[in-house]
Amino acid sequence: FRRGGHSSTLAAASGRARAVSDPWITEYTRFVVALAAIIDPLAAIPFFLQLTERYTPEERRKTARTAAIAVLVVLSVAALTGDLLLRMMGTSLPAFRVGGGIVMLLMAISMLGAQETPLRQTREEVAASGDKSEDKTGGAVGPLGIPLLAGPGAISAVVIQMDRGSGPVHVLLVLAGIALVAGACAVIFRHAERVGHAIGPIGLNVIVRLFGLILAAIAIETIAAGLKLLFPPLAG
Repeated sequence: FRRGGHSSTLAAASGRARAVSDPWITEYTRFVVALAAIIDPLAAIPFFLQLTERYTPEERRKTARTAAIAVLVVLSVAALTGDLLLRMMGTSLPAFRVGGGIVMLLMAISMLGAQETPLRQTREEVAASGDKSEDKTGGAVGPLGIPLLAGPGAISAVVIQMDRGSGPVHVLLVLAGIALVAGACAVIFRHAERVGHAIGPIGLNVIVRLFGLILAAIAIETIAAGLKLLFPPLAG
């Protein structure tokens, strides 16, 4: 009887531990996946190679590092100040969730069609990048870092994620997620030529569409959560 009671106690404790840890793991893992899908550095490889076509290997590595730092700084600032800016503009977070979810959904739809979207980069910004061939850092910050990578969709995702929790641990986990994705961007761009040749155009399109499908599902959930907060009767 004593052994059976001890087993039951251990099983109950294990169940409680899983109940506590699983939502945390799911929440922040989903944020990192969503942010990676929105930023989508693999889809930016052709642009990066075009931008750095005449660069030396060292200049290409520096450009990759600068673009990743730009992503890290912009999204970290958005995470830490987004709530304050929304309050200053008189915009509620539920409304921002709906708006941000729509932006992410539009990006997901364009990704499913393997098409470039003006939400990431306009034609004027593409043309401007061609005029920065002599500026070895300007093209890495803009338009590569901003808005191609850290654009409206990524900023919206970061601000929305910050609203989903509170406390220093939550802030640190969100910033760690941003740093993880920014670091992945640096690694992918540093080896862009090899990655591009290994995956190929078809492989890149498949990955982009897969990320688009994941992003569409997350966008729908974000819109639904925002609508429930704006219109409580919808929550039942």
